[in-house]
Amino acid sequence: MISKQIVKEIAERNFPQIVTHRRHIHAHPELSFVEINTHKYINETLDNLGITNKTTLAQTGTVALIEGRNPLKKVLCLRADIDALPITEANDLPYKSKNLGVMHACGHDVHTASLLGAASILQELKDKFEGTVKLIFQPGEEKLPGGASMMIKEGALKNPDAQGIIGQHVMPQMPVGKVGFRKGMYMASADEIYVTVKGKGGHAAMPDLNIDPILIASHILVALQQIVSRNANPKIPSVLSFGKFIAEGATNVIPNEVKIEGTFRTLDEKWRNEAHTKMKKMAEMMAEAMGGSCEFNIIRGYPFLKNNEALTERMITSAEEYMGKENIINLDLWMASEDFSFYSQEIDASFYRLGTGNVEKGIVSGVHTPTFTIDEDALRIGSGLMAWLAINELQHI
Repeated sequence: MISKQIVKEIAERNFPQIVTHRRHIHAHPELSFVEINTHKYINETLDNLGITNKTTLAQTGTVALIEGRNPLKKVLCLRADIDALPITEANDLPYKSKNLGVMHACGHDVHTASLLGAASILQELKDKFEGTVKLIFQPGEEKLPGGASMMIKEGALKNPDAQGIIGQHVMPQMPVGKVGFRKGMYMASADEIYVTVKGKGGHAAMPDLNIDPILIASHILVALQQIVSRNANPKIPSVLSFGKFIAEGATNVIPNEVKIEGTFRTLDEKWRNEAHTKMKKMAEMMAEAMGGSCEFNIIRGYPFLKNNEALTERMITSAEEYMGKENIINLDLWMASEDFSFYSQEIDASFYRLGTGNVEKGIVSGVHTPTFTIDEDALRIGSGLMAWLAINELQHI
């Protein structure tokens, strides 16, 4: 048996190197699907750890194997995303982003460094556990179609076939030293909606000679909200929001068309499909009834994320052993989306949150902001806990 104390000791010994990994990756961020140097850095680090059984997928993704005794007894995946966001960093740090307009503002540098740290621990202890840990460093979490979907299509969960997958994500609203879990439904699907309403423009003083696309689009927006308020099961969380409405007319000019963009999110795949059909039909019929026309397009995004009940219960038990029950938090539903959800639709999955905030140190900014940063003490937990969870899960049959 591997004790938590051994894992903690190795995590503490490796802590300076994990910080170095995180700072290097943070200083050299790369956008989705062009993480060329990040990919190279990950592979070189794995080579230095003696982890040489690895494959490149989705051009900049890496799948590597750490084989314990009896390697096919059970196969468990640990996943990190490696891409950054198109944001200019505003932090004054010695390891501030060197790539202007690109920043690790969602903590993927933390996820990657933590998985490299966990890999170091597991590689050192591989003669003491049975089964295989499959490390997945995936590109493009921040951009459709999502790197996870591409990794799956190219066989990341196969050869050998995985029975489960674990992922973690920073949570700046949660103080460092805390970790959050949720069993069952956790994060929403996310679809992009693009609508073009066409009419007949002209002088605003002569509305009888025009077909006003602004009025038509306004009616459509109001009517679409009824899809959620009157068609959705109240027990199924659903969000329909529009953040862009472009009508390039003037005070006395009615334009020919209006463009609208929005998002639809929910936590049920059947209802998701039904809602798509209802929204499209309602918008097109309303525009036609008012004398115009409507092009209604939905770009299907990530599915909803479900945490396997049994696997997550085991994760919670293991985390309580490692950190103390008082440091484990029950998470609420969250209507944001994550492409880890693709894995959760394929195999047993558990996605948890790593506390990275520290009010006393002024580390309070949210993800996707120019001032996002973390309390680096979280890296101790990020690497050690992930290794501990993997070890315990491999022992479960």
